[in-house]
Amino acid sequence: MMARVLPLHHPYRGTTVRASSSNETKYDGVVPEVKLADPTRNYRVLVLGGTGRVGGSTAVALSKLCPKLKIVVAGRNREKGEAMVAKLGENSEFCQVDINDANMLQTSLRDVDLVVHAAGPFQQAPKCTVLEAAIKTKTAYIDVCDDTSYAFRAKALQAEALAANVPAITTAGIYPGVSNVMAAEMVAAARSEDKGKPEKLRFSYYTAGTGGAGPTILATSFLLLGEEVTAYKQGEKVKLKPYSGMINVDFGKGIRKRDVYLLNLPEVRSTHEVLGVPTVSARFGTSPFFWNWGMEIMTKLLPPEVLRDRAKVQQMVDLFDPVVRATDSFSGERVSMRVDLECSDGRVAVGLYSHKKLSVAVGVSTAAFVVAMLEGSTQPGVWFPEEPQGIAVEAREALLRRASQGTFNFILNKPPWMVETVPKEVILGIYV
Repeated sequence: MMARVLPLHHPYRGTTVRASSSNETKYDGVVPEVKLADPTRNYRVLVLGGTGRVGGSTAVALSKLCPKLKIVVAGRNREKGEAMVAKLGENSEFCQVDINDANMLQTSLRDVDLVVHAAGPFQQAPKCTVLEAAIKTKTAYIDVCDDTSYAFRAKALQAEALAANVPAITTAGIYPGVSNVMAAEMVAAARSEDKGKPEKLRFSYYTAGTGGAGPTILATSFLLLGEEVTAYKQGEKVKLKPYSGMINVDFGKGIRKRDVYLLNLPEVRSTHEVLGVPTVSARFGTSPFFWNWGMEIMTKLLPPEVLRDRAKVQQMVDLFDPVVRATDSFSGERVSMRVDLECSDGRVAVGLYSHKKLSVAVGVSTAAFVVAMLEGSTQPGVWFPEEPQGIAVEAREALLRRASQGTFNFILNKPPWMVETVPKEVILGIYV
């Protein structure tokens, strides 16, 4: 049976409260009720990589957010898949899928409404095989890609997705993903006030250890060390060394100040092009501190071609994984992302998302995108999260409310002094 195309419908049209520096949206922990585009339909969602940390977390979050969904856990390991199905309950099933087998992949998509591609890492992947299969089978698509080349290769399939009437969102996880939507809301708020123009956008991310996300995030980190960093300065593209340009960023309560380093992440280019902000960069840091040192050393000692070789990187992952797991046991898995927006009139707005467990937060975030698409928020074509055709403007608040479930600190469009653990006093109790 060919998967049916999702209807386009905006259940929250006219209900969004626009966030702004003078009138912040209040995120009070209330999660909006799911309003599926067709309440009579039995929606089926296939989660590729569903036996892994990110995919498994997404499946669990989806089952809680929308219990009526039928969740198909897809992966290569039947034993792990059946264990996940037992955890999810009767409204789930396992499907054995190898994403490198085109026929098997297309067969698995023919009776589902939406596919979540969480089978990373995405770095150095030669083709967008899952998106191509989704377009052929007319299946809605979401991925958690964190690789610039892959994301823009997916974007290049825009015409094919439009012709097939297939809605698709790439880079729809936590970061990139939720961070993009936060940035879009902040830029829109700044422009709505008709004062200074948005000039500088900075993404800063922190994860303790691997964040409980396991070998995949370790492989992703190593592969990113082999990529030259693209950033934008006053509208001009600049190339920088990976894991350089360290700055100390205050992530607020529970995380405090952390060192973060430049990485080549897709939200830099996509937000620069989509949101029109002339200066954009993204940085990442981890703990314990010696992991940052280790990654700095790797970029200096190992040739980029070694760090871009998936097979060699997997060997390094196998070598380091036991040590990383041991340190994860005491470093925890907290995650935080901070988005800074500077405007031409000197105003600075900050968005912050902090959660005790990355392994939970990434699933909740991805599930929020899935539900938004099932509610009819996404138009046919391939979109980034910050594009209104991907997540409709009026659907952003609901998405952020769902994605921020379980956070111990979530704010949007506040001045830095209201966020930071040690605000800077300029004079006589005036903070910046």
